[in-house]
Formats: sequence, structure tokens, C-alpha cells
Amino acid sequence: MRVEIWSEITCPWCGLGSHRVDRAVRRFEHGDEVDVTHRSFPLSDRYPVGSIVSVREATLRNYGLAGARLEATTGKIEAMAEQEGLSPYRVLDNQVGNTRLAHEFLAHASAEGKNRLAWDTIFRAYFGAARPIFGLDELLDLGEEIGLEREETRRVLTEGRFRQQVQDELELGQHLGATGAPFIVVEGRYAVAGAQDTDTVLGILRQVWHATHPTVVITESDAAICGPDGCAVPAGHAAHA
Repeated sequence: MRVEIWSEITCPWCGLGSHRVDRAVRRFEHGDEVDVTHRSFPLSDRYPVGSIVSVREATLRNYGLAGARLEATTGKIEAMAEQEGLSPYRVLDNQVGNTRLAHEFLAHASAEGKNRLAWDTIFRAYFGAARPIFGLDELLDLGEEIGLEREETRRVLTEGRFRQQVQDELELGQHLGATGAPFIVVEGRYAVAGAQDTDTVLGILRQVWHATHPTVVITESDAAICGPDGCAVPAGHAAHA
């Protein structure tokens, strides 16, 4: 079963939402048959490339939120993350900036077979350690940590090889109904917006599984069946040439 998550790297609900999906998959009875993939949903174009500001400054400038109200809002997210095993989870004392290059880095890592590893690593770096993830050298360091060749990654990002792919993923998410992030799509048909709690995600996985997989009916009769190793003869029936 395919699960796709459209996310923005610096979105605190996206980091928490990704963690909740992981927890739900671990609890899901068919979790070993679930393939989780992250997609890009950049929301940071309001910030010029190379411009980095504190979360406190950005929320005041963009939403007029500051002081006790800001601390209460971000503190709630940090507390929820801690309760669910993400600690530290730094939201308020962090920085924001243009993430387009970081999304190109993630697209490159995905092409190298490291989609989940790259997204998990960048979320841990940003929310767990408040590391900047906006500049080329910072991304090259992250790339080395997950086994990407540094100079090749530099060429890929400098040439913008995955720039269009990032835009395509954003537009695909919007086409499917996303107006923000996180946005989860299961089996390309069932979508849910927002960082749903783990129990809700688990319920969605079960619902979609039952909707897309036949229910095997067990009967008392010993019916004949053929398999990879040959054809079985039901008990009480003689084989005929």
C-alpha cells in the first residue's frame, strides 16, 4: 500500500505528522506492506534566497503573533512532540528561510534511493538540533551524513537538476487537493489534510486496506486448489488419470 506525504521542511506540523505516520505504520497489521514516500510542498517563497530570519521575527512579520501568544502556540506543538517521543523538538528557537534548494536536495536524495532517510535526517537536523538547512554547504554536509557523494551533490544542486521536479510535486499535491502541508494521500485515491493523530492515521490505513483488498472467506469445505507446488486433491476424493 502506497502512502505519500506532501511536506514543507520547516513546517512544525509536518515533522510531527511524519512521526505520527511512522508510528501508525508500526502499529498497522500490514505495516510491512506499506511504502511511505515524502513529496515536496514548499511554502517559503516569501523569503528571498539567502535570507534567514528567526521564527520569532517571521511570525511577528507574517502573522502579527508575538509574546505570550506566540510562546503558547509553539509551546503546545513542542509539548505534543515530546509526549510522542520527539524530544527535543525546537520550534520557537529556530530559523526560517527559503527552502527550495533543500527540496531539490531531497529530490536528489530520493533519486538515489534515500527518500525516507533524507527526509527523516533533515527533520531531525532542523527540529531536533535547530541546524540551518537553507544553504548549499549545509545541505552538502547533510548529504555526506546519509551517504551522498559531496561533489556530485554540489553539481546537482548548482545546476538545478531537480528544480522542476520540486515544482511538479508541489503542483501535483495541489491538483490532488492540498492547500497546505502536511497532506497525506493513500493509494493515490484517499487524501487527508493536516497532522492527524496516530490513531486517526492508523484508522485510515485500515479503512483503505479493507477498501482495496478482498476479504478471504474461510469455509468448512475442503475445496481443491492449485499452487506453485502443484494441485492438491481434497480429502475423500480419488485422483484420476
